[in-house]
Amino acid sequence: MDKQQEFVLRALEERDVRFVRLWFTDVLGFLKSVAVAPAELEGAFAEGIGFDGSAIEGFARVTEADMLAKPDPSTFQILPWRGETMGTARMFCDINMPDGSASFADPRYVLKRTLSKAADLGFTFYTHPEIEFYLFKSLTGEPGSKLEPVDQSGYFDHTPQGIGNDFRREAITMLESMGISVEFSHHEGGPGQQEIDLRYADALTTADNIMTFRVVVKEVALSQGIYASFMPKPLSDQPGSGMHTHMSLFEGDRNAFFEGGAQYQLSKTGRAFIAGLLHHAAEITAVTNQWVNSYKRLAVGDEAPSFISWGHNNRSALVRVPMYKPHKGQSSRVEFRSLDSAANPYLAFALMLAAGLKGIEDGYELPREVEDDVWSLTSRERTALGIKPLPNSLAEAISAMEDSELVAETLGEHVFDFFLRNKRAEWQDYRRQVTPFELNKLLPVL
Repeated sequence: MDKQQEFVLRALEERDVRFVRLWFTDVLGFLKSVAVAPAELEGAFAEGIGFDGSAIEGFARVTEADMLAKPDPSTFQILPWRGETMGTARMFCDINMPDGSASFADPRYVLKRTLSKAADLGFTFYTHPEIEFYLFKSLTGEPGSKLEPVDQSGYFDHTPQGIGNDFRREAITMLESMGISVEFSHHEGGPGQQEIDLRYADALTTADNIMTFRVVVKEVALSQGIYASFMPKPLSDQPGSGMHTHMSLFEGDRNAFFEGGAQYQLSKTGRAFIAGLLHHAAEITAVTNQWVNSYKRLAVGDEAPSFISWGHNNRSALVRVPMYKPHKGQSSRVEFRSLDSAANPYLAFALMLAAGLKGIEDGYELPREVEDDVWSLTSRERTALGIKPLPNSLAEAISAMEDSELVAETLGEHVFDFFLRNKRAEWQDYRRQVTPFELNKLLPVL
């Protein structure tokens, strides 16, 4: 037994933990959990906890159902909302097959495999997500019911004794008690819309933190009698919720994206990474924006990109190179802006990294920077500049993903095939729906 496992077993006893929740995600990014007693944990570290993989979305067929959830002791944390005495802890798990090999269906393994490829090239991948979400007074679920945000505030508004202020304070306190550092928080542009930015960390830690973040936000909201949603576009006339993600590659302690004296202090490696993101953007969009509702956000414009372009400090671009801070070369980074906060972070980060690495390995040339507001350009002007659109529906995104060798190789055959089947089914279900828009617009006149 290693030192981390010994630390966990000692902490369980010292902190009176009665239940340990073992967490993992399915292919779509939904969190799964099984609770075990502390006495079972030593065996779980050694052999894993068995479960029926065929009951988990995208994991296995009935004929090959047996799987093992093996807890990662480095992810051990107490769940603060479960109380101080007779507490509950959690650990993320890696999913194994009965013979001990990694499951190719495990999204966490997909990311770890891609991070290993980056490590073979000498890189460590860091990410910093800006996570947006809405707070509503209730969620009735009744047909035709109207969602009511908790406030009518706007971007950066400070509302004395506002629900959002109290909510963010409690959520951040809870996150930091679990070792998840928060960099910024504020009210976003929509009524009831919030943003909380997590501090830079390696991509695997960040993906684990995002899954924990979603749970914490929903738990705090419920404790305050409100409802939190990460739906990309819950309100037709308000901004959607994105997860703009800043990324950088490090070679040891050196930021591989920084080159003093270069344009925007951006190195050749950084430029090739951006070129890779742009070249493969359409192919990875079905994963970075995986729901039919995701494309309602991308259709709005403003801070949600619909076109494949890059720019320096240009918030209409898909990829933004933030303003350089003098004497802070280590902070050089690029920001990918289409990703929404309902994506599976393990798969999304794996594909964003894979696209960037492909640009570096194959020496992709970075196209011309876009200095204008991309949304203000005419279709002819965008064509003249070589600016192509992102997929504008889940159906278009599926088509782009189907033909992508990069996505198939990165996700692996099992996850690639299941994800496409699931998304095709979602699109077909969506196409059959008669929406309130159609009824309101057409029923009175046809």
